[in-house]
Amino acid sequence: MKVAKTLEDAGQHIRAILGMQLVTHQTGPAGQKVLRLLVEEALPIEKEYYLGITLDRATGKNVFMASSEGGMEIEVVAAKTPEKILKETMEPGMGLSAYQARKLAFGIGIPAAAVNGAAKAMMQLAKAYEECATLLWPDQPVYPHQGRPHAGARRQDQSRRQRHVPPQGVHRLARPREDPLEVEASKFNLNYIALDGNVGCMVNGAGLAMSTMDIIQYAGGSPANFLDVGGGANEEQIKNAFRILLSDEAVKAVLINIFGGILRCDILAAGVVNATRELHVAVPIVVRMEGTNVEEGKRILKESGLNFTVAEDMKDAAEKVVAVANGK
Repeated sequence: MKVAKTLEDAGQHIRAILGMQLVTHQTGPAGQKVLRLLVEEALPIEKEYYLGITLDRATGKNVFMASSEGGMEIEVVAAKTPEKILKETMEPGMGLSAYQARKLAFGIGIPAAAVNGAAKAMMQLAKAYEECATLLWPDQPVYPHQGRPHAGARRQDQSRRQRHVPPQGVHRLARPREDPLEVEASKFNLNYIALDGNVGCMVNGAGLAMSTMDIIQYAGGSPANFLDVGGGANEEQIKNAFRILLSDEAVKAVLINIFGGILRCDILAAGVVNATRELHVAVPIVVRMEGTNVEEGKRILKESGLNFTVAEDMKDAAEKVVAVANGK
């Protein structure tokens, strides 16, 4: 973030930042090229606040949070002074009501003259959240000298952006920093994140995917991706998952780790066999599966005549896939 006092200063910052290779904890050591900048009006800030919306898993309802302690880590506020975080539960389909918004605005010390404007902004944020995000907070909401509430850069978790049309006033922009394979995967409702290893992973369920990557590391290997096909994947999704996974030239072997529930093991096995034949997959494939129709699934794999190795458990699968990926 750079502060420019003149247009000339702004131009210098823009020329310096656009095209640079930005390296942060989120990008990894390779970094990401900066292709887009957000330029905002600088305001004389009198007071910063915190606003946030997320799902309260205890109640199964969305909750709107507000605090007078803006400009600092909200986790620190929650740990040291939790009473300074006010919450209003949003009833399903109702959003944030006007009285709830005004209650929050008064509660965090918004000046009386600005309460109605702040309440309106909160209600608009709630609408944006329910229609196109799973986590949303403005960074940072402020009260400038002019008395007009203002939100800084809006941040949101965009995991639902493909399934919801943004409300009026919320602009939907392509994110050019995304890996092309991640963009391609999203077209088929696949959750894919490119990593820098050589073991391709195809798993159903985010938790299982995380544990799969961990056990690959434990076995001395390195995952090339995070790929969650979901619990209800069909044969077409499996084929596209394979195609995307194998588009990474670094992949030297594939580990398929499936718990058969909604996605039965025999359906998965048939999809994997057909995809392997259609895509002419040449790299070794290790499969570990458990759950519904697991024996039928293993039979389909073994009788396919293709280059599959069926593992007995996760440890066995990780050790086998790391060995073949490293040419052993």
